[in-house]
Amino acid sequence: MELHFQLILAFLLFSECFIETKKIRGVSMSYRRLYRERKSFLCMDGSRLIPFSQVNDDYCDCADGSDEPGTAACHNGRFYCMNLGFRPHYIPSSRVNDGICDCCDGSDEFASRIQCSNKCRMLGQKERRELEERMKAVNEGLHLKKQLIEEGALIWQEKQTQLSQLQKVSEDLTIKVEDYRKRKLRAEAEKAHLEKAIKPDHNSVGDQSQWLGVVPHDSRSGVDKDKSIVIHGKEQEEKTEIQQGQNDPVRTPPHENPDKLPPVIRAAQGAVDSAVAELQKVEEAYDTVQMEIRELKEKLAIDYGPEQEFVFLLSRCVQMAVSEYTYTLCPFSQVTQKNNVGSEVMLGKWDGWLGPPNSPYRQMKYDEGEACWQGPKRSTVVSLVCGTETDLRSVKEPSKCLYTMELQTPAACSLNTQRRSVHNEL
Repeated sequence: MELHFQLILAFLLFSECFIETKKIRGVSMSYRRLYRERKSFLCMDGSRLIPFSQVNDDYCDCADGSDEPGTAACHNGRFYCMNLGFRPHYIPSSRVNDGICDCCDGSDEFASRIQCSNKCRMLGQKERRELEERMKAVNEGLHLKKQLIEEGALIWQEKQTQLSQLQKVSEDLTIKVEDYRKRKLRAEAEKAHLEKAIKPDHNSVGDQSQWLGVVPHDSRSGVDKDKSIVIHGKEQEEKTEIQQGQNDPVRTPPHENPDKLPPVIRAAQGAVDSAVAELQKVEEAYDTVQMEIRELKEKLAIDYGPEQEFVFLLSRCVQMAVSEYTYTLCPFSQVTQKNNVGSEVMLGKWDGWLGPPNSPYRQMKYDEGEACWQGPKRSTVVSLVCGTETDLRSVKEPSKCLYTMELQTPAACSLNTQRRSVHNEL
């Protein structure tokens, strides 16, 4: 008798639950308290108070559709898929009993002509395996990130040491440049002094011959310098000109024919040329060092993350082939595109981080690339994702001259990444 009574009680409780379930079908657990069976139901937007018997009666009474969560009566209604064992989610109420299984537990087709099998457990197991693999990858990425931070610290220290050394070399070269400039000035002054001391008097043939090292032809020919000649009864004074033979050397200014310069002047000119060459060599070395210092300072001024975790990317370039193009990303430098023929196009130069304020190191911006034909200059946005390797995962051109890339690297892994992965799955 007692057993019979217990069976009847269980049946009544099940019937009550069934009736209540029928009324609150399509409602999430957090909203079920609002759908407890009572005399009346208040629409969630507060617009109407209707009898509870009109809830899920396949007629839309509330403007917000809240009275029909389990039917397709309201165009703006939502049906909640419980999906035990998998992820619950909402679907539009219009999909309820439409002959298509939208919920993995089949609850959206409760009065449909088809039978939906419950696939939630299988999907849940698959997703949990994928989650475990992702979590394993994130944990491994976090471990690798620690190594990259240590590597980055060494690279940073090396760059600082290199900068100090270059600055010391620059100081030494500055002194050398000044010293060689003085040497050049002294050599030029010495040469000028010698030229002034033995500069010929161009009014004196003898002096001019001495400067050029040439013997006047008239001394060889014996022609008188002052001779009177009478032509047709007229007397004309004529000074005999210095005869130039065919074999006489051509008199040229000292700088046009160094071989005709006196030995002392040639030596002075050689000293000037040597000083100029040495000065030029030192100045070129100084300019090269200054350029290296400038480039190194620019690299050290870049933000490489709160723990300098992205410093290691300075020495790396990653590539990815897409169709007939090969894309190359050199972090903190540039992005290029090369076709099969070998023609290369600049897709942008490093312009800074582009991520949101709460996560600024999730995107890179490369701007001022080569201009497109009748279009803007090319630019590239690089999104960073957590991974155990450092390489490109995708390259796209969503709009003209704008490229997007996805770069996976352990440096992008963080505890927030780990929490986001778990949150997304839950």
